[in-house]
Amino acid sequence: MPKSSASPKRRGRLLRRGAAFVVLLAVAGYLAVQYVTGGAGAPGCAVVSDKSDGARYEFTPEQAVNAATIAAVGTGRGLPERAVTIALATALQESGLRNITHGDRDSLGLFQQRPSQGWGTEKEIQDPIYSAGIFYEHLVKVRGYTELPLTVAAQRVQRSGFPEAYAKHEPDATLLAAALTGRAAATLTCEGLPGGPPAGGTDSVRAALVRDFGQDALQSAAAEVGVAEVGAAKATPAPSPSVIESDGRTVVLPVTGDKGSGAGRGVRERGWQLAHWAVANASDLHIQRVSYAGREWTAGNTDSQWRAIAGQGASGAGSGLDAVRIVTTH
Repeated sequence: MPKSSASPKRRGRLLRRGAAFVVLLAVAGYLAVQYVTGGAGAPGCAVVSDKSDGARYEFTPEQAVNAATIAAVGTGRGLPERAVTIALATALQESGLRNITHGDRDSLGLFQQRPSQGWGTEKEIQDPIYSAGIFYEHLVKVRGYTELPLTVAAQRVQRSGFPEAYAKHEPDATLLAAALTGRAAATLTCEGLPGGPPAGGTDSVRAALVRDFGQDALQSAAAEVGVAEVGAAKATPAPSPSVIESDGRTVVLPVTGDKGSGAGRGVRERGWQLAHWAVANASDLHIQRVSYAGREWTAGNTDSQWRAIAGQGASGAGSGLDAVRIVTTH
């Protein structure tokens, strides 16, 4: 009798322990996914290849904002797309493109930089603009970094204990860099559904543009064509400033005449960089619609695609190549 009564108890304990272990594994798996993706719920954003290879990467609005900032800092320094790809792959590995406040020992931020190793103060490293900038400062000191394998270039900056880990992020970083430098047109989309209290409308958009790009984002460079003769001197047209339309919700960013940042990027690339930046920041800044070069993205669209605007082509008259239009929800 004692033996038969004890056996079911032991089996019950084993079953409970087994169930608890399964639950623990599920929680651990969930937390791992959250660490990699940067948050709960559906990714909300996607970037696709501009080739016919079906490549696609899905990510969260938080990751999109940070990726757009990293790209803006890189192009603002006149660096090539390869530099942006290396930076994005590094941040994907180190933090999952999240500006986290913890890490190995005193590591912090997007790139898990360490104050004790001379990367800056804790406050500086937690600033995405600063952390991206200091990463690029170290990267450009690596001789021939654009020709090196991504893992080698990233490792010479980061000195990671797992240098090969950067390699698995190169395909996703390549897609992101192509979109966020503007080389690949209409390839980045987000649902753009606001996730918090209303932002400051057009003022918030303009402030965020200056934060990431500097004042140049709010006015294009003066065009070198159409220079008029004034007496014996030549008068160059003044740069075109950004404007807020009468509806109070639309920011118009001029791009005509912009010669890029010194890395061989032209007007179209600059325009698509600004347009993709706006989409990446749509949730944070409550952006409802973005249009450029005859294409338009609308927040909350069921498939979040860039659609052709009736009456506008991708180039030529009426194409919208002269400006990016960003419309906020209020």
